[in-house]
Amino acid sequence: MCYHPSLQSILGEQISAQPVPEKAARQKLEANPWQAEPSCREVLLLTTFTYLMFAAVILTSTSFTDLVDKFGDSSAYMSVASALRRWSFDGIVVKQFWGLPYLMAAVSFLTGISDRTSLLLVSLLSSLLSVVLAYRLWGGWVAGFFVVLNFDWMQRSLLGGSEPLFMALLLGAFLSIRREQWLIAALLASLATVVRPLGLFALIGVGLTLLRKQDFRKLTYAVLIGLVIGALYVLPLAQHFGDPLANVSRYQITDWDGSFPFTWPFLAFVYQGGLQPAPWTNLALTFGWIFFAVLGSVAMIGTERFRNYGRTHLAEILFAAPYLAFLFMYNSSFWARSNFPRFVIPVIPFVLFALDKWIPKDRRLMWSLGLGVSVLAASSALGIRNIMSLLHKTVG
Repeated sequence: MCYHPSLQSILGEQISAQPVPEKAARQKLEANPWQAEPSCREVLLLTTFTYLMFAAVILTSTSFTDLVDKFGDSSAYMSVASALRRWSFDGIVVKQFWGLPYLMAAVSFLTGISDRTSLLLVSLLSSLLSVVLAYRLWGGWVAGFFVVLNFDWMQRSLLGGSEPLFMALLLGAFLSIRREQWLIAALLASLATVVRPLGLFALIGVGLTLLRKQDFRKLTYAVLIGLVIGALYVLPLAQHFGDPLANVSRYQITDWDGSFPFTWPFLAFVYQGGLQPAPWTNLALTFGWIFFAVLGSVAMIGTERFRNYGRTHLAEILFAAPYLAFLFMYNSSFWARSNFPRFVIPVIPFVLFALDKWIPKDRRLMWSLGLGVSVLAASSALGIRNIMSLLHKTVG
């Protein structure tokens, strides 16, 4: 399950003609074994450690279930999942895509567990699966740093969110493409799209890659799979709400600054960062992630190694490139900057791979980040003021 990809398999090219100083590399690792790439087992152990630390901090302050109910879109997903089980949509406000609630409703129906427990179970298992898939696609360093860098990834893995399921389906599609299992890839990319709509880029990547290969039979099947999944998704929306694109329409009304979801690059960041008040810590975090994504984008364009990667993994690039472009041009002065660390999650592995030679390869750093970021992510979910109040009571 945790097959390790070689550099040759990732780049899809012959590199044996380039001699590697194996003796020097071995001596370097012997001198500092912490620089050895983490195994899949270690990455999963790191994931477990960070998640336990996150949960421990939460439980010192509040009930886990109470926080889940108040966190992000969790209550909205639970309401939709309950409506889907009953097939009664009175009072439901359509906004978030329903891919996650459909799975939650199915799990709850089959097991008898609550919608809240179903949300947490799906999010956690999807998160762990995503970590394994990231390891299989890009190796230990990318998977390890993906686990420990992002507050929102930890929060939505443990408090509920659509990102873990989206990542599991998306990375599963990429792995299927590398195995040339095109119909499975089309199915997974289609399912990812009904979880989060920008999964459409992955589905387009599958189609364009098959078109480039002139495999018209598989292209036809892939298109049919996408159309069937899409039709099954929009029919209930059309029937009960009179609008097959009710999710998109709601985003247009509540989130976008106009009729279109995109505007000039970085315009929304400047507007929200400069004109709307926010704590300096929030500005530092969000603009830090924006800067990190920009650096990664430059490295994708400017490094020969990543260009070789793009030539051999076209479908992945056809997802990552337009996804990043959309993030930089998202036409929402309220959400574009403030939620950028959450929106960027699906392309973090690509950014890490592009910046590979500039990222410190030391497992001690990775574990230290896991400890620090898990505590900070939990504190952020609780609210810094609540944490300060708790510390004041403890000290007092």
